[in-house]
Amino acid sequence: MSGIYLHIPFCKQACFYCNFHFSTSLTQQAAMVESLLQEITLQQDYLSGAPVQTIYFGGGTPSLLNAAELQALLAQLRATFPVAGNAEITLEANPDDLDIAQLQMLRDAGINRLSIGVQSFHEADLLWMNRAHNSQQALECITNAQQLGFSNITIDLIYGGPTLTDEGWEQNVKQAIALGIPHLSCYALTVEPGTALDQFIKKKKMAPTDADKAARHFELLMQWLGAAGYEHYEISNFALPGWHSRHNSSYWQGKPYLGLGPSAHSFNGHSRQWNIANNALYIKSIASGKIPFEIESLTTTMMFNEYIMTSLRTSAGCNLEWVAEKFGADQCKKLQEQSKQFISKEWMEQQGEVLRLTKAGRLFADGIAAELFI
Repeated sequence: MSGIYLHIPFCKQACFYCNFHFSTSLTQQAAMVESLLQEITLQQDYLSGAPVQTIYFGGGTPSLLNAAELQALLAQLRATFPVAGNAEITLEANPDDLDIAQLQMLRDAGINRLSIGVQSFHEADLLWMNRAHNSQQALECITNAQQLGFSNITIDLIYGGPTLTDEGWEQNVKQAIALGIPHLSCYALTVEPGTALDQFIKKKKMAPTDADKAARHFELLMQWLGAAGYEHYEISNFALPGWHSRHNSSYWQGKPYLGLGPSAHSFNGHSRQWNIANNALYIKSIASGKIPFEIESLTTTMMFNEYIMTSLRTSAGCNLEWVAEKFGADQCKKLQEQSKQFISKEWMEQQGEVLRLTKAGRLFADGIAAELFI
């Protein structure tokens, strides 16, 4: 099993908190699509013929693609790789792009899963984030998508922001539940270096984030979604039974994937590479027949640490038998010994040959993983 990710590096406007690679100038969009089509061919051997089970259009804002561009990319992928007939094909979209005509185009093109960047159903939150859509569009795009036959929908929600009260957060979550959305990705507001939000806080134009509020919102989120029947299958991801993201799950399970486009990452099991995060240089290099990337070979230590980080973020947990097989019995024994400090705090638990974070431990996931690294 393998997956393909395509990075579409364009947005109508910049959200204050975002640190992904993108441009608000759309003048290079057509040239970027041509470059992506070329890179698909240049990378035809990267996955060694493995069946492609998932395709993911991320960004940026992939919903800015027109029908011809999207159809051309999907046709080239299918002509180049053995794409499974039941492949999960996801497209990230902003609510303001998803009118009836656009939704029908996406469905006709073969998109069968939508990832909608709602972030909040409250106008004050959206204005504070500098989102391009409003609260009415957030609601309408979901109901319109459902009416057109999209059943596999996930939305993003952000918690912990200064304009979001506990009551407002509850309304956001309960609105998502009431709409019957089968999958939610929920993230604490994070101040990333170099973002507009980072600069505003440094200049005291905006209040700093509140870690206590974010922790409280996360605990409430687990409570509300658990009561509604959602499975907390990864730290930031919740799904009704049968609706886990196949694409993102492959990342956490260490499956190979190919990343196409500027700043996109690829992984083949023993090395990781990433394309240059510059639109103009990416287009120029691809035109000359060269993929502009850097690469690193993964050491045993790096692979162990990555497995600890990703496995502990999931409900599947860390499999000790696999650790012993892959990294040796001594390393497995050491991991168990180091885990005891967190088990005693009830932040972790061991069930048979599996180590998992408890609900309390999920609040400290990154810190716990770091303590268990080689």
